[in-house]
Amino acid sequence: MANIIFLGTAGSSAVVSKQLRASGGIILQVEELQFHLDPGPGALTKATEYGINLHHNTAILVSHNHLNHCNDLNIVIDAMTHSGIEQRGIILGSKSIFQSNENNYPAITKHHQQQVEKIIPLEKNHKVGIELTEINALSAEHTDETAIGFKFFCPKFTLSYTGDTKINDQLLEELTGSDILILNVPYPGNKAKGMNLDTEAAIKIISHVRPKLAIMTHFGLEMIRADPIQEAREVQRITGVQTVSAKDGLLISPQNYGNHPKSPVKGYY
Repeated sequence: MANIIFLGTAGSSAVVSKQLRASGGIILQVEELQFHLDPGPGALTKATEYGINLHHNTAILVSHNHLNHCNDLNIVIDAMTHSGIEQRGIILGSKSIFQSNENNYPAITKHHQQQVEKIIPLEKNHKVGIELTEINALSAEHTDETAIGFKFFCPKFTLSYTGDTKINDQLLEELTGSDILILNVPYPGNKAKGMNLDTEAAIKIISHVRPKLAIMTHFGLEMIRADPIQEAREVQRITGVQTVSAKDGLLISPQNYGNHPKSPVKGYY
């Protein structure tokens, strides 16, 4: 049994700060495992609202050190460990989550690092095995230079989450073989600003990867004004691939879309 639950679909800081869409991240449940991706502001509240027990988190994965992706990381660790009473769980993330630089402090405190079983800074192409699921760190080009995405090789399906990035040839190659593709698409049409995706880039990615299902999320103000549902319909019309616009609280059962050969698990941690 597997589920994807969207605890939020907000992208830009304007959408997050006004909570026009929620920003709690994404939950992926695979058998007995629970992964929490990019726990932004409101992760605890939305988890409670949608019936997700964060104490059941197996691992928390953070793509990069921007508040809309990592703001609630430490409080989610508290929830996962009962404030450190149980030392459990794994934190996987870009280097910026754990290390300071001239632009950022680490997103995770030293205190919360001590609450978990293991912390693993990931670079592009790193692989981690957790039971029967392998997680590969995907290439990303974003304003956080250490940003990554995640590709999950699960027993019955392969799921890729791009995180925030612009389109590039290496990413296209790494996404190949995905049954389910979750794309962060803040901008409609061809209006991307900075190192982010727009609908036109989503069309190129989906046309190349040919997943069974594509999900667009992480919407900015311009995308919301353009209507993400209409943008997703246009992507589906052009690509012929089932494409949905995520909404807060959306639940999808990914095993219904899986049929690609699976990568072998290389080991644990």
